[in-house]
Amino acid sequence: MKPLFIVISAPSGAGKTTICDMLLQSYPELSYSVSCTTRQPRLHEEDGIDYHFHPKESFERMIKENSFLEYAEVHDNFYGTLKEPVYDVLTHHQSMLLDIDVEGAEQVREHIKNLPDGDLLKEGFVDIFISPPDLEELKDRLMGRATDTMDVIEKRLKNAEAEMQRSGEYMYQIVNDDLDTAFKKLCDIINYKADLL
Repeated sequence: MKPLFIVISAPSGAGKTTICDMLLQSYPELSYSVSCTTRQPRLHEEDGIDYHFHPKESFERMIKENSFLEYAEVHDNFYGTLKEPVYDVLTHHQSMLLDIDVEGAEQVREHIKNLPDGDLLKEGFVDIFISPPDLEELKDRLMGRATDTMDVIEKRLKNAEAEMQRSGEYMYQIVNDDLDTAFKKLCDIINYKADLL
């Protein structure tokens, strides 16, 4: 199929990681975009697999050189998506999957809006927002993980509410009330978009 540039966002706990993993297994021609960061690697994290780890000076230099599709500073660390690896993948007729938050997705949309017609990034672009059925269900999922304190869960819920209010900025929205159904809807969108190219 023609290369797609797929951007997926979702609140924490909506099932995005699981759905993205299923997508990568179902579409062998799909690559996963590895973000850059200035934070230190955590235990078991590998450079180039989990993140591309960069010193702050080199990250700031790349910002000045306009190398990023999107970037943000979070808790004194930078995170971002480089343009070059995305173009490399698309040029080789592979599709690229980017899993980012609503702020990053907005930056990507702004970047794409200014690209000329016929640009690979612009032609194959599709963005999808995945929501939980409601905030109550999301709270149950986050509590079920048993990995966060109540304070962290409350913060995640507040963030989720704000993110869900921005779901209309995306071309497509999927409610993940049933994993298999949500995944089928996602595949239908991707196949439909690929057929249009």
